[in-house]
Parts: sequence; structure tokens; C-alpha cells
Amino acid sequence: MSSNKGAAAGNAALIDAGIQSIEKGSAAEERKDYQAALKLYVEGIESLSKAVATEKNKKTKDLLNSKISQYLGKAEQVQKQITENKAAPKPAASPKPAAKGPAAKGKDDKGDKEGKDGKDAKDDKEDPEIAKLKAGLSSAIVTETPNVKWEDVAGLDTAKSLLKEAVLLPIKFPQLFVGKRTPWKGILLYGPPGTGKSFLAKAVATEAGASTFFSVSSSDLVSKFQGESERLVRNLFELARAKSPSIIFIDEIDSMCGNRSDGENDSARRIKTEFLVQMQGVGKANDGILVLGATNTPWDLDPAIRRRFEKRIYIPLPDNVAREAMFKIHIGDTPNGLDKEDYKYLAEHSEGLSGSDVSVVVRDALMEPVRFMPEATHFKKVYPDGNSDFKWEACSPGDPEAERMDLMDMEGPRLVAPAVTLKDFVKVLGTAKSSVGPKDIERHTDWTTEFGQEG
Repeated sequence: MSSNKGAAAGNAALIDAGIQSIEKGSAAEERKDYQAALKLYVEGIESLSKAVATEKNKKTKDLLNSKISQYLGKAEQVQKQITENKAAPKPAASPKPAAKGPAAKGKDDKGDKEGKDGKDAKDDKEDPEIAKLKAGLSSAIVTETPNVKWEDVAGLDTAKSLLKEAVLLPIKFPQLFVGKRTPWKGILLYGPPGTGKSFLAKAVATEAGASTFFSVSSSDLVSKFQGESERLVRNLFELARAKSPSIIFIDEIDSMCGNRSDGENDSARRIKTEFLVQMQGVGKANDGILVLGATNTPWDLDPAIRRRFEKRIYIPLPDNVAREAMFKIHIGDTPNGLDKEDYKYLAEHSEGLSGSDVSVVVRDALMEPVRFMPEATHFKKVYPDGNSDFKWEACSPGDPEAERMDLMDMEGPRLVAPAVTLKDFVKVLGTAKSSVGPKDIERHTDWTTEFGQEG
């Protein structure tokens, strides 16, 4: 019992010390003594953080976390002010009388060198902590276009329409969004694995060429150092505001923003709190920023995070039309003997497969002609693309143009694979298994009925 009282007294002392330091920091900030203010804010935040680590009362803990987040913001504002003051041009010094003699000249040279190499050089140097955070986030910016266009995404018309509303129209036609008509600030894409959520995000990155696209995951924003994860989240949104219009894509968002519980650690709770504050845009405008989230388990999201996503779009398993388009897209320009009816047959006999499953089936079927070649004993001459130079293609012994040959005796460049046929696909489909079970679909459908909409 006495140990509990001692811990409570120790916490109270830490909280009092933290508040006193922050009040002194606020007074120093009013005097424009920013260096002292920053030091006092940091001391205060450290005291409150120590109190949070040992606090047992949940309400007190939440209140302290909220205050820490607030004071971190003030500390960053002071740091920004210090940086701006250093960057501002300094007034020219009044001219001094010219020194006489070589000794005086040497002294002046030394003084000039100290001025350049000493204080001024120190002032120009960026705060190492801020530089480290910026460097960590710079890798999240997608600089190379993924080259995935809307037409590469089969089906999902509602999802594509909403993303165009949120991304493309505000950039190209800003005059349409005036008054109360504002673009969507948060869109959540959810559904079973392999249905095209991340692929849609790649299409957004390609089509929104004028926007800065941030692709982040938990590894970009979670740090082992206390307080740094929240600062990374805040810096991410600050960077997005600075580079507006911008899109923040968070894949597997449930890994960072899952349901809050009594058993979770303080760091995870503070990250979620910072996400909530930044997505709400309290005190700062989020105009020109779209937060795009993707998850396979939307029911694991914290309710407050779920509310921040104004549009929650279900990305289901593809239907017949979408699967037919997917087979065409994935086969591409690979030589094949399929016609329109064959594609319809493949779509009808692949029900229950996700987009990722269809991709695997196509890759497997495209390998069938290659698998046949090592076993082939006969080859025939073919002239691809009407070229006068012939190639060797594996064939059955009964082919009228067949010549008995051994594959390993053939010149490498002379060999071509036979065109893939419907028979190859039928063989692969006979053993293909869906990666999504009926119970997964049922759970997503129930969640959509309650919180989302079909994509």
C-alpha cells in the first residue's frame, strides 16, 4: 500500500515539475527568448512522459498524453521560429576604423575566420533531430511513377469514380470546389487480400501526376524512441501540407490504428492520438491533402480512425466481367491462341478467385508451353511476324512439318515457345485454389452493410 502511495506521490511531483517547466517555457516564448523556451518545453515534456510511463489511472494517462501532444506542437513551433531567425539576413555591421600594421591585419583575419567558421556556421546547421526525421520521411515520397492507369484496373467503377472526385477533379478544376462543396479528405479501401486495393493506389499515384504521393507503412512511422513516432506522424502531415496537393497512402493501416485497449502500450496509443489530431486538421488546414488507407481487416480499426475516413469503399472479389478483363490484361501481348469465347469461358470457370489469384493462374498457364519444351522430341520451323528468318517451335510428332531434334542441341536464339492455348488454362484452373474463403467474404459483407459501401 505504501509503495502505491509513493508511486502516486512521485507521479504528482513529475506532473507538477512538468507543468512548471512548460509555464516557464510559455513565459520565455512571450519574451521571444526562443532558445530558453525550447529547453523548458523539452524538460516539461520529459517530466510528463515519465509520469505517463508509471501512471495507472486510464483517464489521467489519456489527459497527460493529450497534453504531451499539445506541448510537442508548441515546442516544434518554437524550433521553427529559431530556424527562421537563423535563416533571416542579419543587418550590416557599422564600419570600424581600419586597423594599422600587419599585427592588426592578422587579428582581423582571425576574427573574420571565427565569424565564418564559428557562430555563423553553427547557426546555419540544421537541427540534427529535425534533419533525421525529414530524411526518414523523404523515402516515403514516390518519385517514380508506377505506370498503372485507370484502364489497367478491371471493374471497381465506384471506387475509381470516388478517387477521381477526390484526386483529379480538385487539381484540374479547382473552381468547381467552392463554398461548402469540398473534395473528400479521407478514403478507406477495404476488402479481402488480393482484390486490388494497393493496385488502385498505384493508379492514383500515376494519374495524379501533379500531386505529391506519399506511400507509408508502420516501419516508416514507428520508432523505438519515446515521442519520436508521434513527431514522425506530425512531420508527415506537415510535409504533405508543404507539398500540397498531396496524397498520403497508408497500406495495412490497421497495423498502426487498431482498436484502443487497456492492455496496449502508451506508444501505440500516442501514435493513434496523433493520427486523429492530424487527420482532423485541428488548428491547421488540410486543404489539398487526401489520406488514402487500405486494410484487409476493417473491423480491427479504431472507431475514431474509422470516422475520419469519410468514404469507406468495399473492394470485393471480381465479377465475371472484371475477371474476363483481368485475363486479357495479364496475358497482354504474349503469343496465344485464345479468342473472345475462350476469355468468356475462363471468366465463368474462375469464380471465387481474387485478382491476385487470376494473376497467378495466368502466370502458371503461360509457363505450360515452356514446361512442354524439355520433353519435346520434335520441332518445326515457324516464321513469327512474317519474318523471313525462321525459328524452331516444339510440336507433336504427328505434325506434318515436324522434324526430330533434341532441345539441348538447338541454338538458343532459334528457339521460340508455342502459343499458349485454352487447354493450358483449363489444366491450371483444374488445380487452382482461391485464397479467400466464404467466411472472409461474409464478414466483409456484414461490415459493409453497417459501415461501408460497394466499390
